[in-house]
Amino acid sequence: MKDKIREFVLGMGVDDVGFAKISDYNSPRSPKIESIFPKAQSIIVLAYKELSTCESPNMQVAMNGRLDVMEFSRSCNYKLAKFIEKELHAKAMTISVSYPLEMSHKTSGAIGDVSLRHAAVAAGLGVFGRHNLVIHPELGTRVLFTAVLTNLELPTDPPITDNFCIECNICVENCPGGALDEKSKTHVGKCLKNSQPYGLGADMAFRKKLVDSTSDEQKAMLKDEHYWRLYQAGFIGFQYSCFNCLKSCPIAQ
Repeated sequence: MKDKIREFVLGMGVDDVGFAKISDYNSPRSPKIESIFPKAQSIIVLAYKELSTCESPNMQVAMNGRLDVMEFSRSCNYKLAKFIEKELHAKAMTISVSYPLEMSHKTSGAIGDVSLRHAAVAAGLGVFGRHNLVIHPELGTRVLFTAVLTNLELPTDPPITDNFCIECNICVENCPGGALDEKSKTHVGKCLKNSQPYGLGADMAFRKKLVDSTSDEQKAMLKDEHYWRLYQAGFIGFQYSCFNCLKSCPIAQ
């Protein structure tokens, strides 16, 4: 069964795929899988190589590269789920690479319903590095993941026991917000402030300032490039302006 699924996934151009029993998946902050799919037995994790566009100093170009991977991954997720339901006569639910997430003060919009990083590690697709991202044995840090939950009983792939991280601290030194200063922890607030400068926090601050400003000040604010970037980020859903931890890691580059 796993070989049949693996062949289908790789045939779509996905870079790698791993399998894990739900019981082998553990995320300290995400909700239990049972709350999403009570009859889920297995999680299939798909790996996609991040394109070299993440290296571009032009953030529009870099972000477009991320959107390309996300669009491709959504298509692959759907096709795999459809394959499982149509050909294997089982149930399947897709877990995308990113938004929508639970947006609340409690989660800060930073906790996935399924932690794809922990799922990837459980499925034998990598290990955590100093940057708290997953390092894949061939793709390195430049890798994104999606997943499909299913009620098929699929054995877990062997875990990776090698530690690929060389503790060079390049990711720490290249983080403009100091979000990686504490080992084994990413300070979400510091990360989002730099990686998503036109996110929810910036939007709220802009609106408050706009309300408190004079008519002339408001006109100036609406002509400022900061507003236009907020506007664009609003309909994209989010917009990264920093890929440093991803692109600076030397593993597999």
